[in-house]
Amino acid sequence: MKKTFTILIMSLLFISFRSYSQSTVQGRVMDADSGQPLIGATAMLEGTSKGATTDTNGTFAIQGVEDGTYSLTISYVGYSDFTQKVTVDGADVRLGELSMAEAIFAFDQVVVSGTRQAEKVTETPATIEIISSKDLEELPSFNPGELLARVKGVDFIRAGVVGTGINIRGFNSNFNAKNLQVNDGRFATLIATGLPMGPLTTQIKEDVERVEVILGPNAALYGPNAHNGLVHTITKDPRTSQGTTIAVGAGNQSMFTARMRHAQVLSDKFSFKVTGEYTRAEEFEFTDSVYIDRKDAAGNMGADGVKEGYEEYMLDNDLEFLRAEAALYYSVSNTSDLIFSWGGSNSTYLSPTNVGRNQIKDWRMNQFHLRYTSDKFFAQVYHTKSKTDDTYAIDQRTKNYYAAIDGGATEAEARESSLGNGATFADDSKRWNAEVQYHDKFGDLGVVIGSQWQRDHANSNGTYLLDNNGEDPIIISQVGVYGQLDYQFTPEFKATAAFRGDNHEVYGFNFIPKSGLVYAKNNNAFRFTYGKGIAAPTILNMYGDLFAGLILGNAEGFTLNDGTKVEKQKVEQIQTFEVGYKGELVPKRFFVDANAYYNISRDFLSPVTIVGVATERGDTPMEEVQSGYSVFGGLVATYVNFGKVNTYGFDIGTNLYLSDRINWTFNYSYFDYTYDEDDLENNDFNNDGEVNKLDVLVNAPKNKFGTGVYYRGNKFFSNIYIRWVQEYDYFSSYQIAAKTQDLSWRGTPVVENARSTDAWNYGPLGGFVNVDFGLGYRVNNVFTVSGQVTNLFNAEYREFTAAPFTGRLFSIELKANLPAIGN
Repeated sequence: MKKTFTILIMSLLFISFRSYSQSTVQGRVMDADSGQPLIGATAMLEGTSKGATTDTNGTFAIQGVEDGTYSLTISYVGYSDFTQKVTVDGADVRLGELSMAEAIFAFDQVVVSGTRQAEKVTETPATIEIISSKDLEELPSFNPGELLARVKGVDFIRAGVVGTGINIRGFNSNFNAKNLQVNDGRFATLIATGLPMGPLTTQIKEDVERVEVILGPNAALYGPNAHNGLVHTITKDPRTSQGTTIAVGAGNQSMFTARMRHAQVLSDKFSFKVTGEYTRAEEFEFTDSVYIDRKDAAGNMGADGVKEGYEEYMLDNDLEFLRAEAALYYSVSNTSDLIFSWGGSNSTYLSPTNVGRNQIKDWRMNQFHLRYTSDKFFAQVYHTKSKTDDTYAIDQRTKNYYAAIDGGATEAEARESSLGNGATFADDSKRWNAEVQYHDKFGDLGVVIGSQWQRDHANSNGTYLLDNNGEDPIIISQVGVYGQLDYQFTPEFKATAAFRGDNHEVYGFNFIPKSGLVYAKNNNAFRFTYGKGIAAPTILNMYGDLFAGLILGNAEGFTLNDGTKVEKQKVEQIQTFEVGYKGELVPKRFFVDANAYYNISRDFLSPVTIVGVATERGDTPMEEVQSGYSVFGGLVATYVNFGKVNTYGFDIGTNLYLSDRINWTFNYSYFDYTYDEDDLENNDFNNDGEVNKLDVLVNAPKNKFGTGVYYRGNKFFSNIYIRWVQEYDYFSSYQIAAKTQDLSWRGTPVVENARSTDAWNYGPLGGFVNVDFGLGYRVNNVFTVSGQVTNLFNAEYREFTAAPFTGRLFSIELKANLPAIGN
């Protein structure tokens, strides 16, 4: 009996020990094609809170695992999830090498921009579109921005050979700073104007891993100006993309491009990459007339008594871009990295603005970026520098030239004076940014908390800012604190809540919340999201000084001669309510992503408007601020807040996979708006006693769609994409594109194909069908040859004001991918 009892106790102890024994599950995650380790992949045991991140060798180790059978899921951005059953039975489990393949199907994608954490695209509480590395590889162009034309919900603008831009959900302008551009977590915006860098970027196409586009506000996590949307470009890690890529391309409009990228692992600790690009081209022939009131010898307006248009003076159609980047990666430990990068560019091109075109001449950008990343911490500091001496406004230079000629100046004298009176734009600005973030998971609760700091140092050398000819640069600081909580109530149901508190030296404190609910099961997800966004006044809005002080920034408010106060400008605000569905209607074949939204917008940042004759700007008398006070007598134009408008719409995108090699896409977007016509106090921006569309300036098409077919074989790849944009009217400061109607813009009736005070009205934008076609062939493992035709049928249309009619563009490209030394 005693012996039996002893055996029973020993058995129970053994069973208890086995039940509570803890083991380690480990493996190494590799790219299925290249065999390179995948660094930063997330391995999780479903049904538990246990997981790990792969180190610099692609290895993960999940410790403290109790006995049982689990489903191991490994996720990595841009790759299909890897899932495998794992049984733990009192001993460590070594899984060996596990291969992950790049995601083919849209629902397999993992993204990071929605919540700043890696998650499946079907489970993120935002509408996110992805431009993948495959999309980029199969685009034989130096300009990856072209692919934004194929993103649902995006108003894509093609403005000539290199000019591409986007707007999301209305209220576009020729000076749009409401869509934030981020590169590797770094704000990629100009310092004084807040505009996206666009063609001034330092990145090349071959170094882009993917682009994530968020539709709608995401300011809670990214800060001011993630107002209408966010474009986040993420570059390649040299440790997972070793080798050398050389690309050479040519096309019409005298286009030539040469690009190079090299990445190499030097040791277990060090790796690096370098990139470079030289591109040149010639802009489409287009001379946007400049209208000048000139009198002939008899005192009549124009040679025939009519106000005439003159060709842009000193127009240069040559485009040229130099770009380079370098990055050094240091592995501090198996789960943390220190990354230092530099990027520089020198750009010359034509840029459309709301007062005509700017001749961008040798505009130089430099950025220095230091990042620390680990499984729980992220920190970065970066410095951005912007420099140009010779950029000028063509419209104003033309007016200055003819004014000098009329005043009796010689040709040489007129040419010299043409660069005065607001025509020249110099820039010698700098910006410092810093950020620290902590993120972790506690059971079913995920936590992100962080802080950002920015210090702008804007200097125009007296050409367009109130910086005392560069002696007193404008220095402004702001700081933001953000946080986010994710809670997984059940395996299917997740809630997200985020917030941000921002404090700016000029426009003060703003609180920005965001929340979302997601129900996801079997690759299908439903979500509801609420978000707030703000668009902050730029330094130009706050401290601009143009045309001898006729246009002044509104950082301090104005007092008019009748005692009326013009309040200083504050942030524009938007609140968005959005519902969405993402998922498979047919498993592994038919994917749908649809959303519907309702926006409440108020306090718009206005275009320049004349507010009257001012006696003071803030507490400073106007004669001390306005350099042209003897001419203008305090008459001032500035930026104000106005308006309450509700907008609404929906976007739907589909991907039908006819096979693993062929897929068909279709995108459709609808957008509309309402406003209170009786609310003269808020909505009568032009003070004409009535509220109409010229007060609201939505500037967006009501309907648009795109559809394309893609073939991706082992050797051949091809695609054809068709885009239709409904005709719509567009107004932005001097610029107008509208059909004839019983309205007046800037004092002139709106008449199609006629002059409109300061510009020519060619008629509405949109109203076109565009077809793009691409074809490529992989000759072998090294060489690929491909070609692209944009606007295949050479349809004559114009997508933007102060921009040329974009004709057919074609290019061919030869690319060589050389393996890393020793591979």
